[in-house]
Amino acid sequence: MRRRTAIIETALGLAAAVMLCGCAALANATQAGSPASSGSTSAGTAAAELRLGYFANVTHAPALVGVEEGFLQDALGDTRLSTQVFNAGPAAIEALSAGAIDATYIGPNPAINTFIKSGGASAVVVAGAASGGAALVVREGIDSADDLAGTTIATPQLGNTQDVALRSWLSAEGYTTDTMGGGDVHITPTENAQALALFQSGQLDGAWLPEPWVSRLVLEAGAHVLVDEAELWDDGSFPTTVLLVNRQFFDAHPQTVRDLVAGHAASVTWLNDDPDAAAASINARLTADTGKALSNEVLQRALHHVSFTTDPVAAAFPQLLEAGVTAGTAKKGELDGLFALSILNALRADAGEDPVSAGGLGTE
Repeated sequence: MRRRTAIIETALGLAAAVMLCGCAALANATQAGSPASSGSTSAGTAAAELRLGYFANVTHAPALVGVEEGFLQDALGDTRLSTQVFNAGPAAIEALSAGAIDATYIGPNPAINTFIKSGGASAVVVAGAASGGAALVVREGIDSADDLAGTTIATPQLGNTQDVALRSWLSAEGYTTDTMGGGDVHITPTENAQALALFQSGQLDGAWLPEPWVSRLVLEAGAHVLVDEAELWDDGSFPTTVLLVNRQFFDAHPQTVRDLVAGHAASVTWLNDDPDAAAASINARLTADTGKALSNEVLQRALHHVSFTTDPVAAAFPQLLEAGVTAGTAKKGELDGLFALSILNALRADAGEDPVSAGGLGTE
């Protein structure tokens, strides 16, 4: 408890220390015409409430422990935290765009889609959250890409990050797909828990999913991994989850956004510093949100395949956009201004950490 309190107090202190720095960055970006940091050049007012979305997935562990351990609420102070759990990114984006939530943990492809569709007016990425932890798992008898013709494969939702990854990989393997479930391989967007049940009953041949669902299909349903997505990236690092904030909220309440980023950073630090306690906390929050804990075997396997980091791996986003366009789930567009990392990097600097890159697509 003492260590947890120290992490929170440090994050809050650093957030206060970057107040003027963040405001200056906003002002400079506005003068330069950067859409990612346009709007208020003052500290603004703290929001009365921050409505946060996340998924009940291990890839969203910074949100899970941030809520369960109080890192987020403690950092937000008098701003009340309320939460909503989603199954996949497109649904969370609908809520964010409709004003039902103010920020959300989300995969990169839905973040890209909303940014492009709105001409950069909808939301900005303020931090990374997780890297890795996604794979294509299949039934017995499928041992290579050559065995996939005519199969039915699930993804969490049309246009979500795993859906795009599957479509892109199948295209590279010479298969055709379409967004209506046709083509050489039939892709059926399916809620994660239902995908597990359908696979167990033999109605699915496989699924491209995030953790812990990869591990659940492997350990509970006899699936095996055909493609670990990490193998498709040069250094094995790819963004799975980022922290996305509604643009209007970002402009109106920069102080609250700073507090949110500070609480998020504290959650990531705690996850990496105390993995045993983190695993228990993740399971406690999953139980509260879904009514069921993960087995220790599933949880440990899932955590082994996910890295928690505040780096959004911005350099990967143009490739992710290209994959979405090729898959037919995204439109061509510019990503300039998608990232607003000045708050995060000021926190990292005061903590003695190196800055993370916006990949030329926003402020650092």
